[in-house]
Amino acid sequence: MKILGIGNAIVDVICKVDDQYLINNQLTKSTMKLVDEKEFKKLLSSLKIEQTISGGSVANSIVGLSQLGNDAGFIGKVNDDDLGQKYEEGLTNEKVQYFYNKKKEILSTGTCLILITPDAERTMVTFLGIAGKISPSDINEKAIKDSELIFLEGYLWDKGEPKSAFDKAMLISDTKAMSLSDQFCVERHKSDFLDLVKNKLDITFANEQEISSLIDAKSFEDVIEFGKQLGKLLIITRGEKGSIAIKNQEIIECQSKPNLKIIDLTGAGDLFAAGFLHGLINNFSTKECLEKGTEMSSKIIQKVGARLG
Repeated sequence: MKILGIGNAIVDVICKVDDQYLINNQLTKSTMKLVDEKEFKKLLSSLKIEQTISGGSVANSIVGLSQLGNDAGFIGKVNDDDLGQKYEEGLTNEKVQYFYNKKKEILSTGTCLILITPDAERTMVTFLGIAGKISPSDINEKAIKDSELIFLEGYLWDKGEPKSAFDKAMLISDTKAMSLSDQFCVERHKSDFLDLVKNKLDITFANEQEISSLIDAKSFEDVIEFGKQLGKLLIITRGEKGSIAIKNQEIIECQSKPNLKIIDLTGAGDLFAAGFLHGLINNFSTKECLEKGTEMSSKIIQKVGARLG
């Protein structure tokens, strides 16, 4: 197997809303808020569902990699309930190998409400359910040993069992990549994330806000300097300013595609990572990896949801 993702197994529920809905429910546009099941159901009760998908950030990337013809797998925790069944089917339909044996749990399968406003921004409300309770025993050692690279999700990292699961996976794997996932996520786990980026990961994906927050950068020059000194592969997406890869003293830039009809930014970072990692595991140059990431993210933001197929 070329690549194995480890992340939150979340069923995405996509709904269109106006800005007033966000204001009424005290939601901050373009961020991700964690809620309990009761609040989740309350928010969903007044909405029309456009689409449900087997999601989660790294799962979206892994599906993208599978669609590009790569042998890809995923580990993520679900309950043996209706949504858990749908989740597994959704992945296997995309030819992704799912390395998790679901069982009856107290918590239900994780769900994420993706609220799309008319300006194409997406605001997420997540009930993690059992997804956030991943533990070392959920990590399939053979699957990790059989994969060339693992791709970890910053959203999943948390003190206790999830951290132990990450540590176990990183210990077994030869090449480790991770997405920082979200600015709030970075703020919550800053010192731990900095340790991961500096000492444990080989490849880090971040957007400009996330990496700036991680190192308390005053300017993008600070980010460049950090990347040069890191000695690992750091990939930063910058929206319409394009993307950049830094390794040692080498800085490679890629322009974003112009004149796109942006409908929904869900999955832009996930599919960028899929394109870049596709290039990486198929021996593309770093520039070609950035170009493939840009191509994938450009396609996904012109449609609703985080699936190209």
